[in-house]
Amino acid sequence: MIVRCVILACTLLAGSSSGTKPGQPLKPPCRPGFSQNFYTVIVSRDVLHGQSILKDTTLSSERVRFEDCQRSREVGFVSSDPSFSVKPDGTVYTQQEVANLSEPVQFMVTARGVRDPRIWETTVKLALAGHPHPLPLTKVGIEEMLSRVWDSQPRVIKFPRRHQRGSSANGLRRQKRDWVIPPINVPENSRGPFPHMLVRIRSDQDKDVGIRYSITGAGADQPPSGIYNIDPISGNMFVTQPLDREERASFHLRAHAVDMNGNQVENPIDLYIYVIDMNDNRPEFHNQVYNGSVAEGSKPGSSVMQVTATDSDDSTTANGMVRYRILSQTPHTPIPNMFTINSETGDIVTVAAGLDREKVSQYTIIVQATDMEGNLNFGLSNTATALISITDINDNPPELTVRTFSGEVPENKVNVVVTNLTVVDRDQPHSPNWNAVYRIVSGDPSGHFAIRTNPITNEGMLTVVKPVDFEMNRAFMLTVVVSNQAHLASGIQSSVQSTAGVTISVQDVNEPPVFPVNPKMIRFEEGVPAGTTLTVFAAQDPDHFIHQIVRYSKLSDPANWLKINRTNGQITTMALLDRESMYVRNNVYEATFLAFDNGSPQASGTGTLQIYLIDVNDNAPVLQPREAQVCERARPNSRINITASDADTDPNVGPFVFELPSFPASVRRNWTISRLSGDYAQLRLRIPYLEPSVYEIPVIVSDSGNPPLSNRSLIRVKVCPCDDNGDCSATGAVAAAGLGTGAIIAILICIIILLSMVLLFVVWMKRREKERQAKPLLIDPEDDVRDNILKYDEEGGGEEDQDYDLSQLQQPESLDHIINKPTGVRRVDERPVIAESQYPVRPSLPHPGDIGDFIHDGLRAADNDPTAPPYDSLLVFDYEGSGSTAGSVSSLNSTSSGDQDYDYLNDWGPRFKKLADLYGGGDDD
Repeated sequence: MIVRCVILACTLLAGSSSGTKPGQPLKPPCRPGFSQNFYTVIVSRDVLHGQSILKDTTLSSERVRFEDCQRSREVGFVSSDPSFSVKPDGTVYTQQEVANLSEPVQFMVTARGVRDPRIWETTVKLALAGHPHPLPLTKVGIEEMLSRVWDSQPRVIKFPRRHQRGSSANGLRRQKRDWVIPPINVPENSRGPFPHMLVRIRSDQDKDVGIRYSITGAGADQPPSGIYNIDPISGNMFVTQPLDREERASFHLRAHAVDMNGNQVENPIDLYIYVIDMNDNRPEFHNQVYNGSVAEGSKPGSSVMQVTATDSDDSTTANGMVRYRILSQTPHTPIPNMFTINSETGDIVTVAAGLDREKVSQYTIIVQATDMEGNLNFGLSNTATALISITDINDNPPELTVRTFSGEVPENKVNVVVTNLTVVDRDQPHSPNWNAVYRIVSGDPSGHFAIRTNPITNEGMLTVVKPVDFEMNRAFMLTVVVSNQAHLASGIQSSVQSTAGVTISVQDVNEPPVFPVNPKMIRFEEGVPAGTTLTVFAAQDPDHFIHQIVRYSKLSDPANWLKINRTNGQITTMALLDRESMYVRNNVYEATFLAFDNGSPQASGTGTLQIYLIDVNDNAPVLQPREAQVCERARPNSRINITASDADTDPNVGPFVFELPSFPASVRRNWTISRLSGDYAQLRLRIPYLEPSVYEIPVIVSDSGNPPLSNRSLIRVKVCPCDDNGDCSATGAVAAAGLGTGAIIAILICIIILLSMVLLFVVWMKRREKERQAKPLLIDPEDDVRDNILKYDEEGGGEEDQDYDLSQLQQPESLDHIINKPTGVRRVDERPVIAESQYPVRPSLPHPGDIGDFIHDGLRAADNDPTAPPYDSLLVFDYEGSGSTAGSVSSLNSTSSGDQDYDYLNDWGPRFKKLADLYGGGDDD
């Protein structure tokens, strides 16, 4: 049975490549290729009901239109689905029996020239009428479907007319639409030319009145506007530019018809435009590089990773159906195809055994994703890289490098590495499969050794953890095994553990002498006299194979009570042992002694001697308290509780015996003692009244030692007047304290004397200040030039006085000959070689009354300083030029006129002695 259906072919009209005749309109240039990128075949459900599409059934009465442009070129068609074929004229037919079309069938048709390397392709979709698909269809006839193709006359869409149909029952009428407007299919990425006519909108009333047509909606007068427009007069609707389904897959427009006055002539009709998808997008991987892993030794079929690619084209068509495949594998070890990929899901799995991380740790896989369901001839492709890391399993046990290790260790040393056990493991370094664990299985019953793993090198460090003794064991023979931290993988045919022997030699060293009992405790009574032998504290030398001499010395003896015999260690006392000494703690006295041998190098050991001192009754009790107070009148609550303290211990302490002495008799007459308990007694007044004062009452206290010791102690009791509560009043307390009227008067006199001294000192200071201010000045205040005191260099005579040999008068530059002169010999014209004194510094703002003191202080300092200039020497003056306007000072008369007394120059000190001799001593001359 032959089923007839139609291929919706949209052929772009192509003109001949030859020239056109004059007067004819120009045709667009010919473009070889299919007239449509997508064809849809609709098969009626009634035809297929209960039947199959049989072999050799022609599916199209129309051909797949292909424009050759050269007319002579042979073109062959190939179908991607083996169930369908295409004849040379473009007719599509079935090659074999196919199932019911429960789902749309889509395949690709490829055109290829015999001598042309180029290829063209289009998509054919076979769908059941009424089955949901991207292009919803209504029940229309063959003629209506043929009106959709572009290469035929554009179809005309008329505004539907409404007919009246009467009802025989009640006369009611209902409206019936003539047909449902089918959708308009437009392929994306069309090559034009544009604008391209899609349909013609027409009203039946256009013969009676002038009609103006318009369209509204997104794509027309709404964004994105301008994609579709309509000729308002003819009603021809155009598409103005190529469409992109990935941007917008469909459009909903409304067509309007109005008269010349703008009045609505027809009701608006809905136009649905669907953009047909083309394969214009490549699959895109989510990542360019994927990372996955699989354990070495995995079985075939083990999951590794998944790669994913998406295609922006329609996923319900072959354009968006992506398929995967592996292009290459690097390296090719052990075989080139160790992995495969699920073409639909992108899951990569192993297909062969033999993954070994120790041989190949990583594979690089190039994966290709192709749309058109993986058709390499028509689909678009993209690639990504998959890096597959081979994870490690414990398939290589550790192996010791040698069968026997050796080492040596000195005795009595710990934390010493004897030897390093080296191991080889080919698994992943620094992982549980590589980390080595060492154990000692024999040869060390006492646990002297342990093996620690070096985390960096994985070596086993055989370490001494317990001291070894050369005299006990001179050598050890150990057996060690090594395994991994992780269990060995199942199925590995190899030994789980590796075994080796370790020979350890113990080196003898000079060990220090050892005290057998340390510390050593002995017991003695205190009070042992000096020279008493307490014990022999001897040490032993552990070096049995070497004969050495041990000597002793004292290391610590806080009280310096003991001495030790240097040869045999005998302990002897040097002083009395006192249990009550500050150096005894809990009746035990400790001393430390040193024992050393004569080995090389010398070794020494220490020992502690503890002496437990047994108490003897050598300390008399002491009365407590030493001071108290009672009321002057005997009252029931006016009593003193007394006790005693004893430095000894039981049984040489309490109970104590308290009693008053018989002399002086006033003690027993005024006071009495009553016993309260073994350690306490009560002292109270015997008489009704006792004059307030301070009384020293002797009390005899005896302990319970054998023999007992007694002590006569004084207790200072203050007797004072008391208030109603039995407390001493303030006045009574002062009187009882022993401060009589005479003492109080003496204290007041001392205070008055002290205040008088302070007052006299203040008066004297003010008087001295007044005297200083009243002292007359040495100079007239009008001639006071204290603010202009200048220091000038001293000069000698003028240049006319220098007619002598100055070299005889100059001071030598070197002072060595002066320093080296004998004591007492000095030239008078030389500056004394001694330290110069410091003159008193003048205050910046002196008091006016202090100028005289200041001058006298400076004069006194200059008189007592032999180094202060001018001293007795000849001075050297600089040359001041030839000639002088002043006369010579040599002609001045230096004799006194006798009208002035210059004797006061003798009082001005040694500086003015020469002037005093010249002017003040006229009578002598």
